[in-house]
Amino acid sequence: MKKILILALVGISLSCQRKEDNLGPSLDELYGEFSLLENFASSSQLIDFSTGNQLEFTCRFSKPVDWEIHIIGLLSGAEKIITGKSKAIDESNGKWNGSTTLLPMFKDESCLAVLSVPDELYTDTIGVTILDTKINEGFLISDFENGINPGWNIFLQSGADMRFNIVESDSSAQGYNYYRMGGAVNWDYLIGYVDLLASAYQENTYPLSDNPSTVYFNAFLSKPSLINNEIVLWQFWEDENLDGIFQAASEDMYSLELTGLESGWQHISIRYDELVSLTNGAPSPPAGNGIHEPDKLLNIRLLFLANPTTGYSETSVDYIIFTQNQALVP
Repeated sequence: MKKILILALVGISLSCQRKEDNLGPSLDELYGEFSLLENFASSSQLIDFSTGNQLEFTCRFSKPVDWEIHIIGLLSGAEKIITGKSKAIDESNGKWNGSTTLLPMFKDESCLAVLSVPDELYTDTIGVTILDTKINEGFLISDFENGINPGWNIFLQSGADMRFNIVESDSSAQGYNYYRMGGAVNWDYLIGYVDLLASAYQENTYPLSDNPSTVYFNAFLSKPSLINNEIVLWQFWEDENLDGIFQAASEDMYSLELTGLESGWQHISIRYDELVSLTNGAPSPPAGNGIHEPDKLLNIRLLFLANPTTGYSETSVDYIIFTQNQALVP
C-alpha cells in the first residue's frame, strides 16, 4: 500500500513538473509593454571577412518579438537579411559571415545595418564597414577582375552593335567587373561564344572531383529589363580518352540552356550530374560513354544566341566558379 501511495505521489509531482515546463513565456512577456533592454550594437564597426571572421549583432528586448536585420551595402546595393523571434539577439542568432541574401555580392564598402521590430514599429540603425569580403572555396574560372584570360578562345559573328567586352561597374555581381555579351545577327541564332579552356589554367582538364554528384557549376547572369530574346547556352566538353582533343562524334558533351531570365543579377547553379545532352536544344543521347565525368572536362563553351528575327539581344555574366559538395553561397 505504501509503495502504491509513493508511486502516485511521484506521478502527481512529475505531472505538475511537466505542466510547469510547458507554461512557456509569462503573460507579462506575451502581452506586456515592449521596451528595449539593450541597444542594438555590433561586435565591431570594421570587419575583414576574408580571414573567416564573423560580425555579431546584439540587442535585448523586454519580451519575445519578431525582428529583422537588413544589412545594406551603400556602394553595391547588396543586402543580407537575418530574421528571428526572441528576447535577445546574440551570437546564437545574430551572426553574419559576409554572405548575401539579395544580389549583388558585398564589396569592400560601408554598410548600414537596420534592425526593425515590425509589430512594435521600432527601428534602429548602425554603420559597419567591410574591409575585405569573404572568400568562397572552389575553382574560380573567372570574376573578370583581371580582364580576359589570354588562354580563352573568343568568336564573334559579323553582326551589328556587337558588345562582347568587360564592363567596369559598382553594380557587378561580384567585384567591379563583369562580361557583357550582346549584338544583333539577322541570319543566324549564334551571336558569339567564348571557350573557357582548361589549358587557360595550365591544366589538361579542369581540376575537379571524379564524383559528378559533388561538383556544382555556378555563375551569375543578368539581362537588361527590355531584353526578352536571350539564349545562354553552356556546353561542357569531356575528353574521355584524355588525348587533349574533344571528339564531338565519340565523346560526351553536356549542356545547360537558359532563356527567359529575369532582369537583374541571378545566381545560376547546377550539380554536374544534372547536366543533360542536347542537340539543337532537344534532349539527345550522349555521343560518348554517357557517364558524367567532371574530372575529364576539357572545355566550357559559353554561347550567346538569339532568334535572328528578334533583333538585338544582351546578357551579362559574372563570377563563374565550381564548388564542391554544395552550390555556392554568395
